[in-house]
Amino acid sequence: MTEDALYQARILALARVATGAGLLADPDARVTVDNPLCGDRITLDLAIDGTEVTAIGHKVRGCALCEAAAALIAANAVGATPAHLQTVADAADALLRSGGAAPPDWPDLEAFRPVATAKSRHRCVLLPFEALIEALSSARGDAE
Repeated sequence: MTEDALYQARILALARVATGAGLLADPDARVTVDNPLCGDRITLDLAIDGTEVTAIGHKVRGCALCEAAAALIAANAVGATPAHLQTVADAADALLRSGGAAPPDWPDLEAFRPVATAKSRHRCVLLPFEALIEALSSARGDAE
């Protein structure tokens, strides 16, 4: 698959808008996750009121796939419960690995469907979701 096929207009638009770019002043959790294979890195900040996410910020050093996934999360996660966000992260993984469907309330996740055929790029998309789940766990004080 060519890079042009991966970086379709919707992915580039998500990356360009960069919803949630920038770190929060006083987050409940801050995590940094790296992909050593490609060099992508995301720091994700999360504020949560106990039952739902109230704010997300992120700093991405990575490709447009990683930037777009982080922006998609920031655009959709505020107001969501940790359980629902785990379901969305699982759906993102399934979409890439086995052709699963995007949750109805996250239709823009479908923009990443072309990445399914480029297994080496799955982690670029999933890294922000990994950071999100880690931040939710940290904010709740889950044991490592």
